[in-house]
Amino acid sequence: MQRLPTKVCKIMGRSACDVFINHRGIDTKRNVAGLLYDNLTRMRVRSFLDSMNMKPGDRLFDHIDKAILSCKVGVAVFSPRYCDSYFCLHELALLMESNKRVVPIFFDVKPSQLMVKDNGTCPPEELKRFTFALQEAKNTVGLTFDSSDGDWSKLLKNASDAVIVNLLEVEEERKYARKKR
Repeated sequence: MQRLPTKVCKIMGRSACDVFINHRGIDTKRNVAGLLYDNLTRMRVRSFLDSMNMKPGDRLFDHIDKAILSCKVGVAVFSPRYCDSYFCLHELALLMESNKRVVPIFFDVKPSQLMVKDNGTCPPEELKRFTFALQEAKNTVGLTFDSSDGDWSKLLKNASDAVIVNLLEVEEERKYARKKR
């Protein structure tokens, strides 16, 4: 694995985090989300993973929402129980509403299997937000992975490469927008 060249790190700027990893902890924290976080960190990409960037006493929404709003790219790791989590759907909706680039990873789940469920505890406007965000993510080119027979090294390389490409494209867009002003 390569580290990002110092020049690329300087280009990426100094936001609180470059990449926000949105995931269902019970399904992916100990495998794809955690491994991706470690891989990106070794490459000197500042990544946010709740279990690594938060400590007891941190206010959940304050900390997570701030990380999402300051990140440049989001990675949404979809898994079989992803849509059961209000927090996952809230994070995804905020990523989409703030127009972040999102790299979807479909881990042991097909996009067509992902649906927002109305269990009666979520206000209708939230369900609408979540459904829209989920549909946007499903309509974004992503990576698919089947843990029963997939190549973990290839997944991590492809996911890391996708993140780096998106980070560089975001920086180019920002640089172009600054020049236009």
